[in-house]
Order: sequence, then C-alpha cells, then structure tokens
Amino acid sequence: MTTDYKLPELGENIVKATIVGVLVGVGDEVTMGQGVLEVETDKAVIEVPSELAGTVSAVHVREGQEIEIGQLLLTIEESGTTAQPVAAPAKPAAEPVAKADDAPTPPPASESKPAAAPEPVQPAPPPASESTPVSEGELVAAAPSVRRFARELGVDVNDVKGTGPYGRVTMDDVKTHVRVGASSAAPRSTAQPAAESAGEMTKWGPVEREKMSNVRRATARTMGQAWSTIPMVTQFDRADITDLEQMRKQYGPRAEAAGGKLTPTAIILKVIGAALKRFPKFNASIDLEREEIIYKHYVHVGVAVDTDRGLLVPVIRDVDKKNVITLSAELNAIAQKARDRKLSLDEMQGAGFSISNLGGIGGTNFTPLVSGSEVAILGVARGSTEPVWMDGQFQPRLMMPLSLTYDHRLIDGADGARFLRWVCEALEKPFVLMLEG
Repeated sequence: MTTDYKLPELGENIVKATIVGVLVGVGDEVTMGQGVLEVETDKAVIEVPSELAGTVSAVHVREGQEIEIGQLLLTIEESGTTAQPVAAPAKPAAEPVAKADDAPTPPPASESKPAAAPEPVQPAPPPASESTPVSEGELVAAAPSVRRFARELGVDVNDVKGTGPYGRVTMDDVKTHVRVGASSAAPRSTAQPAAESAGEMTKWGPVEREKMSNVRRATARTMGQAWSTIPMVTQFDRADITDLEQMRKQYGPRAEAAGGKLTPTAIILKVIGAALKRFPKFNASIDLEREEIIYKHYVHVGVAVDTDRGLLVPVIRDVDKKNVITLSAELNAIAQKARDRKLSLDEMQGAGFSISNLGGIGGTNFTPLVSGSEVAILGVARGSTEPVWMDGQFQPRLMMPLSLTYDHRLIDGADGARFLRWVCEALEKPFVLMLEG
C-alpha cells in the first residue's frame, strides 16, 4: 500500500521549517523511527523520524525548501509491519481547530492546508466588515496556538482584526496588532523615513540582500515583541573577583578531569541558582490574563551561546541542586551541541532566568533584554584590573561588570539592587553561598 508521509507537528507554535538535509532517496528502505529529514525551526535543527516502514517511491521536497506542518514530504510503499498510516496523527490537530471555528469551512483550499499552519489571505477573503473584531458574546475564530500566543503577549484575541478566511485570526494578525499598538504610541515621523530609505538605498550605491535565517528571524521577532510589551529597567554593579579568579585557576584541572571547563559562567550559574532560591520573584512569570504571579519551584537557567547561526539559549536544569564541576561539564556539553546544531527544542525551553556572558569578546557593559516568560536576565562583561581603595591604599583588583535587566511590572528598583548586590557579594566572598545559599 502506498502512503503519503506529511510533516508532523514539531512543537508548540511551530508552523513552518526549512529543510537542511534530505536523508533518504527514491528506492531507499526506511524503518519506523528512522530519520528521513533534517529541518531547521526557529531555534534548533530537528531530525524528522519516519512513522512508516517501507520503500521510498517519491521525494516531494528538496534541501533549502521552506515547508509547513502537514505538507507532503515523501511517498512510501509500506511494508506489512506498519500498523497505522502516518496521516492519522495529523487529524486530531485539525479537528479541534475546526470545532473552535463556528464559521463554515472553505471548500478545497482549507482541506489542503493543516489547521495549525497560518492561513493565507488569498482563499475567499471576506469583506472588510467581516474582518472586524467580534462583538461581545461571540467566539472569535482562532486556533488554540494563536490564542496561547496572544495571551503570552497580553493581547485579548477578541480585539484583534482577523485577516484569514471568514475573519479568522492568525499569528500574523496578533503580531500586527502588537506592532500597530506600539507604533501608535510613537511619533509617526520616526517610522516613515526608515521605510522610505529601504526602497531608495540603491540610489546611493550597490547593495546586497541576504535572506534572514530562521534563527535570525526568530530573534528579530522575539526581541521586537519583548521591546514592545515589557517595560525594562537595567541595574549595574561590579564584583571584585580577584580572589575568585585565583581559586578558579587553582581548581580548574578538577573540572577538566570531569569533562568540563571551570569558566566564570559556570561559577556564575551556581551563584544565580542560589540567588533565585533566595529571591524567588526573579524566578517568576506574569500571567496578565488572570492577573497572577507564577512562582516556579524549579531553577532552570538559560545560557546564551554565540553560534555561526546567531544567539541560541540552551537551558541548564536544576542549577540549584548541582555543584560547580557538574555545571561546568553540562555547560560545556550543551554549548557544543548548540554550535553543532544538535540542540533539541526541549533543551531550549523551560528557563526561568537567563545569563548572557560577553566577557570573552570584550566590552565594558551592556543591557540585555528580557524575553519569553522570564522577568530578568543577567549580563556579564569582561573583567579588568582597576585600582581599588582598600586598607588605606589603592590596590589592583580584578573587577567584573554585571548588568541586571528586569521586568518593571513585577520587580522594583530596590529588588533589583538587592539581588545584584547579593550576586556580587557571593562572587567576592564564596563563603556567602555556604551561609545563605
């Protein structure tokens, strides 16, 4: 029996991906669970496993192609060992969306697209009057993933103008709603010149255009949303790490023997793990829809890693329960996975706090941006030797600049200052961790 194999669900809010590798060809035998494609999503490269066993009779995609959930990938001549065709798992994802949409389903066009993917504007667009937000008491047509996305941005989906078929609200509609709301608060003259100059750049000389990678596109979207929706404040301080640096060099071989590297980031991870237990507000999230604060009883910390594709943020879990040597080994391993494009989606989700260390590159300070459901992020810059007045004289001390950016809706300035000062003291006097951590 010949069966079409379509792209399955890849994760929450993921509707499209780019193929970076086709692992099978016509005539190849595939088994259940065997990788048939490598696709790049917003943040990771994922191997797509086959849910069929048999012989590949046709390949419908190519490397570099952008594909959507539910799109036809392969045609497979199944062997007798396969119990269920792969098309079956896709139906549960489509049925709830159809039920949530009270409007009649458009004929052929809607059947060729899965409900989880963003709906194009072309098929049977309704009149402008039908695309206006629904009146009170009506249920707006929107997929569950779109509703969740709107809630995360603090947007009432009923206020969003839907441009999809029959007034359906899409992801792009929610983004446009947020973007328009942010731009309306700013002077119009600030946005217009940039739009005009983008089309006139060739008048001044030759230009070159490069398509954004998935990671860069996701970063632009996430940072834009964060800047538009989160009121941020950045607190600055410096830690005297002179003694800590001597200890780091002294005990570095122990970490290397365990497969890690005793870097300042690994030590800061341990300090942040203790700080988040002492200051739980920094490991919280805001639920604007319910007007609640969500305190997490786990301590998972994201660590920004610079890769050739852009900035990725893998997550180290249960930081508060691990020693520095264990953390150094995990950090080394997951950073390498990020650079080798082997991170899974799970390894990049669930953080309650993040660290971005640019000390290896340079600079004196910077202001990192809070993103996602987090409320704070720590920025670390390169340490430098400075004269510090101690014991009646100036002494050379290694000072590390730290910057803490936080969501001012939940964290006040005094809270930020106390948190960052505690982190500095823990780095200056590690005995503090034994006393209070």
